[in-house]
Amino acid sequence: MSDAFLKISDVNRIYEDEDNNSTEALKDINLEVNKGEFVSIIGASGCGKTTLLRLIAGLDKPQSGYLSLHGEKIIGTSPKRGYVFQQGGLFEWLTVEQNIAAGLKARHIYKENKHRIPEFIDMVGLNGFEKSYPHQISGGMAQRVAIARTLINDPELILLDEPMGALDNFTRADLQDKILEIRKSQNTTMILVTHDIDEALYLSDKIVIMTPRPGRISEIINVDMYHPRNRNGHDYVNLRNKLLEKFHLASEVKEPEYII
Repeated sequence: MSDAFLKISDVNRIYEDEDNNSTEALKDINLEVNKGEFVSIIGASGCGKTTLLRLIAGLDKPQSGYLSLHGEKIIGTSPKRGYVFQQGGLFEWLTVEQNIAAGLKARHIYKENKHRIPEFIDMVGLNGFEKSYPHQISGGMAQRVAIARTLINDPELILLDEPMGALDNFTRADLQDKILEIRKSQNTTMILVTHDIDEALYLSDKIVIMTPRPGRISEIINVDMYHPRNRNGHDYVNLRNKLLEKFHLASEVKEPEYII
């Protein structure tokens, strides 16, 4: 038996519509993630990246195969598997500190943990914005709130569903560095879904490349570079070019053949 922290074995996911038409989203997915690793999943739109993340979160379940964490089968959601959505998913009527506390209140552990809220506000660099509402802060700051809201529940695994996809380049780079700081200080295992090869390369220990639907794992690339990484360094640029080529090949869809 493997001692992997997260194990995904022979997972398949098929969706059916009201007319009984089937869409094969994921096929024969096998993946192992070690504790403390940062793994990015990249692939073309519609290849099943978010579907896979939702299965790990317990928000969905496969037709066949299984997923396990610490050797225990994943069934349903758990605060131990924190999920950061693409748009943050903040409650617009709550302040920054109230949003961060939302999970604690839902779990009925707010009273004994409320003293920790300033610690997580400081961790994501939002001091001075405790009483601000989501419409009063930037998109990058809102994503920091979402990350802090996840972290305060002490997750063993954080699932990041393109949380930087809608941000400008400068805000994105700043949030990437903040995520790396948090990961180092908390030693938290993280899995990121992204379309951005450079983002995956900058953050990850391991990059999983997926094919178009049905989503399969085309290749797994180990990134053996120390942090902080120089985006213009020789090794970095060489690996980026190799990844671009591999990503292109994995995403390539054959042109249809026409018989006249």
